[in-house]
Amino acid sequence: MNRPGHEDTNFFVGTEVEASPVAGHRTLFVVGLQDADQIMWQLGESDHKSKNPITHIYFGANQSFPNPTMNDAGVWTAWEQMIQPWLDRGYWCTLDLDSSAVEGLCEGSLCEQAQFVPMISVKLPYIKLLGYNATIKLDDKDFKATNPGVWCHSLHDLLDRKTFTSWDQYTKDEVIK
Repeated sequence: MNRPGHEDTNFFVGTEVEASPVAGHRTLFVVGLQDADQIMWQLGESDHKSKNPITHIYFGANQSFPNPTMNDAGVWTAWEQMIQPWLDRGYWCTLDLDSSAVEGLCEGSLCEQAQFVPMISVKLPYIKLLGYNATIKLDDKDFKATNPGVWCHSLHDLLDRKTFTSWDQYTKDEVIK
């Protein structure tokens, strides 16, 4: 993702602004696959500088998760091994991944953790041009494959002010160099 001021950074700190279970939490954002010692150091440094401790780690920030196929065990294992220790320590952990990678995520154990938030990114450009009748269908990979059915939502109803995060809300983070 091309974000001004975030070129060549692996970590930044801020408040989670997206409408998720961890909205409002002080967050360490982790770009790409990072070493546990570096994450620990960043957590310590960020908490040392603030009276508001970090309670949430957002992995795959800036759309940095590679979205591997279900069978790409090497990539999945590396990311799970990066995230799991922080869940074990009581942090809330989010993984930002494309909807195409959900099946692979479900093959692991992260979704079984109470403080894990899968942030499923569905790219939908030109959303305002689709018209009032546009419908989002939460489907299955095939007929009766893994879900009990399908869910259809009016796109217009989903575009609620309570769930909207404007781009300017993403400019308040502190980039760590």
